[in-house]
Amino acid sequence: MLKSIIFVGWQDVRFQLRDKSTLLWLVVMPPVFFFFIGTVTGGFTSGLGGEQGTPIAVVAENPGFVREQIDLRLADNDFTPEWLESLDSVEDVPTRTLTIDAGMSSMLVANEPVSVFFDTDADSLMRQFEEIRIQRALYTVLADIVVAEATTSPLSAEALATVNAAPRVWQLEVSPAGQRQEVPRGFDQAIPGMLVMFTLIVLLTSGATMLVQERNQGLLRRLASAPITRAELIAGKWKGRMILAAIQVTVALLFGTLLFNMDWGPNLPAVVIVLVAWAGFCASAGLWLGTVAQTEAQASGLGVLAANLLAALGGCWWPIEITPAWMQALQKMIPTGWTMDAMHKLISFQADPWSVMPNVLILIVAAAAMGMLAARRFEYQ
Repeated sequence: MLKSIIFVGWQDVRFQLRDKSTLLWLVVMPPVFFFFIGTVTGGFTSGLGGEQGTPIAVVAENPGFVREQIDLRLADNDFTPEWLESLDSVEDVPTRTLTIDAGMSSMLVANEPVSVFFDTDADSLMRQFEEIRIQRALYTVLADIVVAEATTSPLSAEALATVNAAPRVWQLEVSPAGQRQEVPRGFDQAIPGMLVMFTLIVLLTSGATMLVQERNQGLLRRLASAPITRAELIAGKWKGRMILAAIQVTVALLFGTLLFNMDWGPNLPAVVIVLVAWAGFCASAGLWLGTVAQTEAQASGLGVLAANLLAALGGCWWPIEITPAWMQALQKMIPTGWTMDAMHKLISFQADPWSVMPNVLILIVAAAAMGMLAARRFEYQ
């Protein structure tokens, strides 16, 4: 029985590796997407606790003593301000600019309104996030000025220093859940995400299409007359797809490590266990799709659509932490979400390996369920 399963599995792998499109998505496309997505998502979480903060150009002529207070509050909100008299003095236009009326300190002392204008090249999502942080910084400065005028009049640098030195009534203590505090971004997000997505997309397209092709061409009917039982054939087909998934995972691990210096965290064996469980689910899903699709076009189209949809909703394309609450809740209900949650725990937050065992068990149960559905629908013709 085992000999028949091994024979069927290896023959499937040999046939699939002859397909140039499979090799393209298996070997060539992962590093390309690693670089592209990793570069794009490198700025998704800028300002979320980074050591240097988000650079911002503050354009103000003769800012006066209030400049130090604005510096302080911008730094509290993870910005690194660079003060300029005007934009004419720089060759390249800054990515983020905060423009303030000239002589703002004198205007504030005279109780005159000061206008502030913020501009950024960031996309709509990051623009809103940066605007919130800018507003929080400026409203804190405003509150400091009100308190300084109320306690130590008139407004001056010494009055603001007194406010800063005063003890705060309310204090918030924040501690990280793991050893690292930053939300995954850049290659730390892209490489695990694209690994998970490509494993799924290859198994849902190549794996399913091959089974449909064999059924339509009558190859499965020939196997029906061979000394191989139905259970052995299904197990062999699953094994072939599992080997293909293992190749995809191995190639992605090697490319990520050698080309992009990916740090897989202190628990690489646990990462491998998660990926093996994920490969098992993908193998079962590819086999099931091959049993329900009627044509090769259906198998390929449904595979691409399902893989991209699950990848987007599961946090493969971007850090799930930057998405709305409903999307973060949805991630916990889908296989890509279970896998990416486990990968982020182990790689980005360096959690204990036992913390991802529920994710692994859920993936194993899901793989078994999909495998049973595939076995029930499997037909020779």
